Amino acid sequence: MKSYQVAVFVGSLRKESFNLKTAKAMMALAPESLSFELIDISALPMFNEDMEGNPPREWELLREQIRAADAVLFFTPEYNRSVPAVLKNAIDVGSRPYGQNAWGGKPGGVVSVSIGNISGFGANHHLRQSLVFVNVATMAQPEAYIGDASGLFDESGELTNESTREFLKTYVDAFAKWVDNFHRD
Repeated sequence: MKSYQVAVFVGSLRKESFNLKTAKAMMALAPESLSFELIDISALPMFNEDMEGNPPREWELLREQIRAADAVLFFTPEYNRSVPAVLKNAIDVGSRPYGQNAWGGKPGGVVSVSIGNISGFGANHHLRQSLVFVNVATMAQPEAYIGDASGLFDESGELTNESTREFLKTYVDAFAKWVDNFHRD
C-alpha cells in the first residue's frame, strides 16, 4: 500500500474538544500508510466573495493544504443539528473561487463526536451533503458516530474506552483501504 497524506479538519475549537481528542486517538491507531496534518481553521476569515480579488493569506494557505492532501478527514460536533460554522466556512473557502474547487476529487471520511446519545448524527449527514457538492468521495461504511464522548477520555485526554478504541481502529483501517482504492489507477 502506498503512503498517503491526509488533511484533518476538526470542527470544534474548544481547547478540550472531544472531536480533537478523538482525531488524535484515531491518528495514533492508523496504519503506516496514512500520515496526517491537522489543519487549523480557527482563525480562517469568513468567506465573502467580495474578497476574492485580494483573498486573505489564510484562504490561500487553506486551499494549498487541501490541494496537497491525498485525502480529507472531518471530525465534527453537532451544533443545532448541523455542523459548526467554522467547518462550513472551511468548506466554502476551499470550494472557491468558482471553478477552482480545491476539494474536488478527494476521498474523504466523516466522524461525528458528541456528548449526547444521538452521536452527532444530524451534523454527520449535513456535512456529507456539503461534501457531495464539493465532490469529496466520502466513505459510506463504516459510518462513525461517537456518542457519550465525555466518558471516553481520562483527565490527560487519553482514550480509555476499549470498544471505542477498537471501533476507531476498524474505521481508520477501512479509511486507509478507501483512500488506497480511490488512488489506484
